[in-house]
Amino acid sequence: MKPSIFNYKAPATLEDAISLLAGDADAVVLAGGQTLLSAMNFRAANPSLLVDIQHVAGLRGIVVGTESIVVKAMVRHREFELDEDVQRLNPLIAEVMQHVAHIPIRNRGTVVGSLCHADPSAEMPLLLVLLGGSVIAQGPAGRREIAAEDFFQSFLTTARNQDEIVVEARFSLLPPKASDLDAAVAASVAAVTQPDDITVSASYRRRALGTLIRRMVAKAAQRAQMAEAVS
Repeated sequence: MKPSIFNYKAPATLEDAISLLAGDADAVVLAGGQTLLSAMNFRAANPSLLVDIQHVAGLRGIVVGTESIVVKAMVRHREFELDEDVQRLNPLIAEVMQHVAHIPIRNRGTVVGSLCHADPSAEMPLLLVLLGGSVIAQGPAGRREIAAEDFFQSFLTTARNQDEIVVEARFSLLPPKASDLDAAVAASVAAVTQPDDITVSASYRRRALGTLIRRMVAKAAQRAQMAEAVS
């Protein structure tokens, strides 16, 4: 099938991109387009305007800080997966990224785009929740930080307003002595820190659960707080 008729704009500044979104309630952001364009071809999505942000200044790059890894809006999955600093400071990320679709998709798809799509069975929302991360959204009213647990609201639904652009995501660094476990079929992931004396109780526990099948687990990526409470 082919998409319905739409307009296309490729602004060079973030301000212009936001203005275009604010001026058309049916406008959507185009970054990697790996999900959006397929949905348009099946007419599951029918935007009136695509606002392509690939030429917007300031939306590329990975910044590693003392507490978090900042991923800009146009960072591709593959770029995130292969970044040596990311691999060193949070090896869980590289492990998770291997399960995101396949390499051709990872070469084009963006990390932030996957987060905004908010598929509860996808790896990126799960990882952001697990690490206690957040996103930075910018719109006509300014910038705001949204915690991952608040950002993912339901199936394919986030707290981002239609006229906002998520300009970056922030993934926390793993604490010392953290180990990782991921099970793609169950769409779950956990990070556990084991004390030096290898006691049964863990000093750090976080688990996130997500599934496409709503009745099985959840409509959105979320922390399993009851599991965290188990020693």
